[in-house]
Amino acid sequence: MDTRFVGIPEVVEAPAVAVVVDVMRAFTVAAWAFARGAEKIVLAESLDEALVLKERDPDRVALKDGPLTPGFDLVNSPGLLRSADLAGRTVVQKTTAGTVGALAVRDASLVLCAGFVVAEATARVLRARAAERVTFVVTGEDGRADEDLACAQYIARRATGHGADAAGFLGRAAESRAATELAQGVRQGVHPDDVALCLELDRFPYAMVAAPEDSLMVLRPCAVPRP
Repeated sequence: MDTRFVGIPEVVEAPAVAVVVDVMRAFTVAAWAFARGAEKIVLAESLDEALVLKERDPDRVALKDGPLTPGFDLVNSPGLLRSADLAGRTVVQKTTAGTVGALAVRDASLVLCAGFVVAEATARVLRARAAERVTFVVTGEDGRADEDLACAQYIARRATGHGADAAGFLGRAAESRAATELAQGVRQGVHPDDVALCLELDRFPYAMVAAPEDSLMVLRPCAVPRP
């Protein structure tokens, strides 16, 4: 499998297969949303679009980065989300990097959204697909976020059948700029457990697949049988 690791600005054409990585925190939050019963997640292009989508269906749950603001129901924090009851609900998510990265590759034949919490399930999808070329979109810091790059590299090694000691990759993520900012409260809308939750390897047994539905990019969980 030929792998490429790119930042969002480097996405100039639709790859065949894309894995969009946002460890801290968009796709850790998405995985938790499904664990809390969400049916699907609509990836919004802007805060305004997120609010419009919620207005069209008030039963939708709108989620964003930063502090809670009028019109939104939740913030982009796994620690704050893990007690939410989302059974059967549709979540509308807009974040600074993760949702932007997924929308940038919306024309790919397969789009997987990932973090450490779904790493092995994501790798199993790639192995089952026998993808010849996979583009990993490292969403944070224009492709320089080490927590996202470490996760992408770990998934790539697992997908190609190579043994990989997760400790080194998780260690890089734990020492990343994003982890430091979350731990120090630099970012808003944060729970003290967020970093630890983002570094829980393979917490969930499903991968997450994003695909166009009625002109929207929709993320859904994808069950992956264990070998």
